[in-house]
Amino acid sequence: MAKVSSPTETERCIKSLIAVFQKHAGRDGNNSKVSKAKFLIFMNRELGALTKNQKDPGVLDCMMKRLDRNSGGQLEFQEFLNLIGGLAIARHESFIKSASCQK
Repeated sequence: MAKVSSPTETERCIKSLIAVFQKHAGRDGNNSKVSKAKFLIFMNRELGALTKNQKDPGVLDCMMKRLDRNSGGQLEFQEFLNLIGGLAIARHESFIKSASCQK
């Protein structure tokens, strides 16, 4: 019998992203999309460090519109991943830049 290995860190991260999406998507009864209202809640709860110093309340509305590629007024999982990917890229670039400044 093959040994069952525990999930890798990457697999756990993917599972976590799916769970966060479904937690916010499921609030409106549609577990495949996040409404604009739930997107705002998601941003404030899950990414509060990015939103707490935001002085322009229209920034999150603008972000939602940019992410909503099909203009459905809701974020599908792929659109949600575009947000997460963009944030990860920005954080990675910031890390690289700060590492090169320390040399």
